[in-house]
Amino acid sequence: MTATAHPAPAGLPAATAWPAAMTAAWAAGRALTPAPVQAGLPAADGRVLAEPLVTQTDLPAFPTSSVDGWAVRGPGPWRITGQILAGSQAAPLTADGECAEIATGAMVPTGTTAIVRVEHATVGADGRVSGEPRERPEWRLPGEEAHAGEELFPAGTPVTPGLLGLAASCGYESLAVRPAPRAAVLIFGDELLSSGLPGDGRVRDALGPQLPGWLSRLGATVDRPVTEPGVDTLAAHVEAISEAFAAGADLVCTTGGTMHGPVDHLHPALAELGAEYIIGAVRVRPGFPMLLARVPLPGGGSGLLAGLPGNPQSAVVALVSLVAPALAGWAGRGDPAHQPAPRVRLGAPVPGRGGDTHLALVHRDPADGLAYPLPHAGSAMLRGLARAAGFAVIAPETSAAAGDEVPLLPLPLLPGEVG
Repeated sequence: MTATAHPAPAGLPAATAWPAAMTAAWAAGRALTPAPVQAGLPAADGRVLAEPLVTQTDLPAFPTSSVDGWAVRGPGPWRITGQILAGSQAAPLTADGECAEIATGAMVPTGTTAIVRVEHATVGADGRVSGEPRERPEWRLPGEEAHAGEELFPAGTPVTPGLLGLAASCGYESLAVRPAPRAAVLIFGDELLSSGLPGDGRVRDALGPQLPGWLSRLGATVDRPVTEPGVDTLAAHVEAISEAFAAGADLVCTTGGTMHGPVDHLHPALAELGAEYIIGAVRVRPGFPMLLARVPLPGGGSGLLAGLPGNPQSAVVALVSLVAPALAGWAGRGDPAHQPAPRVRLGAPVPGRGGDTHLALVHRDPADGLAYPLPHAGSAMLRGLARAAGFAVIAPETSAAAGDEVPLLPLPLLPGEVG
C-alpha cells in the first residue's frame, strides 16, 4: 500500500513521521528545561532528579546487627558487660569472654567476633550467656549497600517514595529536582456543553474533565480548572492563549481548531501571536491534525502550545505523542522515542493505516496475558479509551496478526492504577 499523502497548507511544515515528531517534541521541551530547585524530601515526590543521587556516607555507616541477640567476644560462656540499643554508641568489648545484649539495627561494638541470636542463647544461673552463633556473621558491614561517593541514581530519574527513603538514609535533607511545568487547558467549541445532556446539535465537553488528569500524570501542574468552553472566534483564541501564558503557563494545550475549516481559528491565532511551528501535523492515525508550536512571550523567552484535535481519542493520541515527550524533555528525562518500549503479544489482528503509524487502543486480558484491540475506538469515542492499557504501535506500511509482538505505548497512570 502506498503512503498516504498529507499536503501541508501554505506556510506550514509538512506532516512529520510519528517517531520523529516525538523526538522533536522532546527536544522542544528539553530546550526549555528550567534550572534545578531544592525541594524537601516529601515535596520532591513525583519530580525528577536534576543531579545524580550520590551517597554521602557508607551504607550502613557503621556495622549494625541484623538480629536481636548477644554480641560476643571469643569463646563462651560470656559475661554480660552491657546492653546496646538502636541509636546508641556501643562501648567496645575489650576481652575474650565478654558480651553485650544487642538489638536489631544497633551498632556492633568493636571487638565483636560473633552475634548469638537470642533464640539460640541461654543465660545460666551464674549470669553468663551460652549459645552457638551461626557460621555466617549476623551483622551488616559498612558499605555493604553502598559506599560513600557511589552514584545510586542518575539525573533524570523520577523521584518515588522508595527513592526518597533511600535519600533520607544517605543523609539528604532535600534534593535538586526539576520544577513541575505549569500547564493550562483551553477548550474551544461552540458545540460544546459543560453540563447537562447532549442534544439539539450540541455535545458534552469530554476533554475538559480529563485533560488535567492526564497532564498531572505526565508531571505537569494545572493551575486553573477548566470551566466553560471558549467560543469559536479568532479573537477569543488569541485572548485566551495570551492570558494563559501571561498567567504563568509554560505549556498551553488547546482543543479543536487544528484543521483549516471555516471555524478552525488556531492556525490564524498562532500567526497573530508570532508563533513558530515545531510540528504542523503528524503522520499518525488517529490524531493526524495535531501540532506543537513555540509562542514568544511578551517578557522574553517562549512557551509551548500543543494543539490537540477536538475528537477525544485523537486528542489523547496527540497528548501521548507530543505533550508527553515535551514534558519528558522539560523534566530532563530521556527521549521516549529512543527508550526501550514495553511490548505486548496480540490476541487478535490489528490493521495498518497505510503510510501512517497506527496507534490502536488495546487492553490486556488477565486470563491469557494477550493484548486485544478494543471496540468503540473511533476517533470521537471514549468507551474504548476508558478500558485501555495503551496503544499498540503498528508501523507504517505494515499490519499485525494475532500472535505478533508489537510495541505498547502505555497510557500515563498513577502508581496503583491498572490499565
